[in-house]
Amino acid sequence: MPGPGYYWVGKEEEEEVLDVIRSKYLFRYGDSNDPAFKKKVYTLEQEICSKFGIKHTLAVSSGTSALIVAMTAARIGPGDEVIVPGYTFIASISSVIACGAVPVLAEVDESLTLDLTDVEQRISPKTKAILAVHMLGNPCDLDALKDIADKHGIMLIEDAAQAFGGTYKGSYLGTIGKVGIYSFNIFKTMNAGDGGMVVTGDDDLYTTAFSFHDQGHLPNRTGVEVGNRSVIGWNFRMNELTAAFLLAQFRKIDRLKEGLRRLKKRYKDKLQGVDGISFRKINDPGECGTLLTVFLPTKEIADKVCGELGTTTIAHSGWHVYNNMEQILEKKQLTPGPPFRSEEFPTDVKYYKGMLPQTDGILDRAINISIGVIDAGLGAAFGVNPMSTDDEVDTKADTFISTVRKYVS
Repeated sequence: MPGPGYYWVGKEEEEEVLDVIRSKYLFRYGDSNDPAFKKKVYTLEQEICSKFGIKHTLAVSSGTSALIVAMTAARIGPGDEVIVPGYTFIASISSVIACGAVPVLAEVDESLTLDLTDVEQRISPKTKAILAVHMLGNPCDLDALKDIADKHGIMLIEDAAQAFGGTYKGSYLGTIGKVGIYSFNIFKTMNAGDGGMVVTGDDDLYTTAFSFHDQGHLPNRTGVEVGNRSVIGWNFRMNELTAAFLLAQFRKIDRLKEGLRRLKKRYKDKLQGVDGISFRKINDPGECGTLLTVFLPTKEIADKVCGELGTTTIAHSGWHVYNNMEQILEKKQLTPGPPFRSEEFPTDVKYYKGMLPQTDGILDRAINISIGVIDAGLGAAFGVNPMSTDDEVDTKADTFISTVRKYVS
């Protein structure tokens, strides 16, 4: 089930975490003159700012909270629509609803990211933003999406939850739009079990995001302050233990990506030229390399191949495909007070199975082969892991090829 960072956990993470435990000081704020305050959250934010070339980073408790904080800071709320791909983790959609706005589902193309033509067709006077999800570590076509956003006077927001460390034309994913987010749960490129981050170059958006994520406080307070809070906020803070673990993971990110890309290239090279196999469109070579996505000629062939390999097509990958999100399709919003029940969240936008036929057709015949993320929930139960040897890669690739050849003449 884990992502790449899991396999790289070692002495570095242990020492960073023990540094905090020995200090007995786990809160993200403190007196910089106090030797017990290790400033792990602040250091993580500053190191990512420096490496990624972005002005502001804000560590939060999860990728989902990062989305909510980012959209709230971008002033997305009731009456607004946000265009979201139909293939993404459910948090990309539910976070829009949590902000009181309405998700408008759009088609993906064979990059498994937003289809540009469909995005433009779905823009309305209510559209406030496009949420560009770099699904499975593959960048969206950001230049084209940015042109569309600028043309219509709307925001481009990057959901790079599955793409930390990836790049687009030399710039780190998450740093190109108005605001971006990352996730650090166990399935992601680097992880601390959970955790997230908001990144932006906009001063006002950062100040608003910081205030909202911490009960209205302005950036980088120290200790406990009373009064002078700027807004009504929530608590999405990251703690020192999480940040300590992430610091060690972050300092390995380049080696981790290099290893993933090498394994993926070897696997993909083995599959090149095999009848019936084609590959996902990659929008930029800066993709993360966590998964190798292939397409088979038909849904029927793809299902048979998956059945033999003990995996599934992407169409069956749980809450990553809109068709499988029953709570979204049925607009199940929690109703206040007991007993537990739900009611439809208020919108005239319709959601139903089969509403995105292009997406359905692509996902029905698509298979994810694990390289760095081994997750049946992503349809990636077959493949290799970041520690696999070349022989293991070759053996798995040969198994895949021989299975495909049974059904493709």
